[in-house]
Amino acid sequence: MRAVLISGAVALLVSLFGTTVFIRFLVRKQYGQFIRQDGPTSHLTKRGTPTMGGVVIIAAALIGWVAALVATQQLPSASALLVMFLMVGLGFVGFLDDYIKISRQRSLGLTPRAKFIGQGLVGVLFAVGALSFPNAQFRTPASTRISFIRDTSIDLALWGTTIGLVLFVLWANFLIAAWSNAVNLTDGLDGLATGASILAFGAYVLVGVWQSNQSCQLLGSVGPRCYETRDPLDLAVVAAAITGACFGFLWWNASPAKIFMGDTGALALGGAFAALSILSRTEILGAIIGGLFVLVVLSDVIQIGFFKLTGKRVFKMAPLHHHFELSGWGEVTIVIRFWIIAGLFVALGVGVFYAEWVVG
Repeated sequence: MRAVLISGAVALLVSLFGTTVFIRFLVRKQYGQFIRQDGPTSHLTKRGTPTMGGVVIIAAALIGWVAALVATQQLPSASALLVMFLMVGLGFVGFLDDYIKISRQRSLGLTPRAKFIGQGLVGVLFAVGALSFPNAQFRTPASTRISFIRDTSIDLALWGTTIGLVLFVLWANFLIAAWSNAVNLTDGLDGLATGASILAFGAYVLVGVWQSNQSCQLLGSVGPRCYETRDPLDLAVVAAAITGACFGFLWWNASPAKIFMGDTGALALGGAFAALSILSRTEILGAIIGGLFVLVVLSDVIQIGFFKLTGKRVFKMAPLHHHFELSGWGEVTIVIRFWIIAGLFVALGVGVFYAEWVVG
C-alpha cells in the first residue's frame, strides 16, 4: 500500500506543478489548439489554448511510478512495464498527431491510415509481450482466455498456440483501439475526459489492491475466492500513478481550461485503461467501469449508422456531449453530470467485482 500512496502522491504533485511550467512553454512556442469549424460555435473562443498536455500526464505517471519503485526498493514487474509501454507508445502516436495539427494549423493531424498503423504496431508489441515473460509459476502477464472479472472458459488458444496468439493479438488490439478512441471522443469539453479517467483509474487501484490481497499466489491455492492476476499490486501502483497525474492535470484542465490533453493524453489514457483491463483479467468488466466512455462511443456509432441508413440524425451532434451543448446546456453542467454518470458506472463495476467474490 505504501507504493500505491507514493506513486499517486508524487504523480499528482509533478502534474500539478509541471503543467503550469508546460503551459508557459507552449504559450511561448505558440502551440495552440486548432478548433474544427463544424463543431459548436462556443468552442471557437478556445482557439489557441495550449494543447499536448498529455505529455505532462505521461511524464508525471512515469515519475510517480519510478518514485514508488525507488522508495520501496522494488524492481519493475513485466505487467507494470507493459502498461507503461502501451501508455507511452500510444501517447507518442497522439503526440505526432497533435504536432501536425499545430504546425500546419488544421484540425486534422495524422492520416487515419498512419494513426491506425502506429496504434497497431504498438498494440501488437504489447500483445506479444503480454503472453511472454513467465514468472516462477509460469504465469504470463496476460492470458489467451477472454476475461470478465477473471478468466472465463473461452480460450482463444483452443485451436492451437499459434492461432491463439494471433487471435489474442487481434482481441487485444480491438480493445486498445476501442478504449483509446473512446477516451479521445470523450475529450471534447473542459475536464470531461480527465475527470472521468480519474474515476475509472481510481477503480483499478481498488481492483488491483483487492486482487493482491486475494491472490492465488499469495494464498497458495486456486479457486473462486482468489485471483490469478500476475502482478496485481504493481498494476494498482501504476493505476494510482495515472490517477494522481490526472488529478494534478485537472486543476488546469477544468473549465475554463488553460490547457488541453490533446490526442497525446487521450490515446495514452485509453491505452493504459485497455492494458489494465487485459492484464488484470477484467476485460469485460472494464466496459462497465468505463461505461461513460462506452456511451460516448455508442452515440457516435448510432449517429453515423442511422444517418447512413435514413439520412436523418438521432442527435443534434455527436458525440453525445455536443448534443447537450446544442440543446442549451452549459459546458460545466454537462461535465459535472457526465462525471456523475461516470461515477455511477464505476460504482456499478466495483460493486459487481466485489459481489462476484462474495458469492464465490
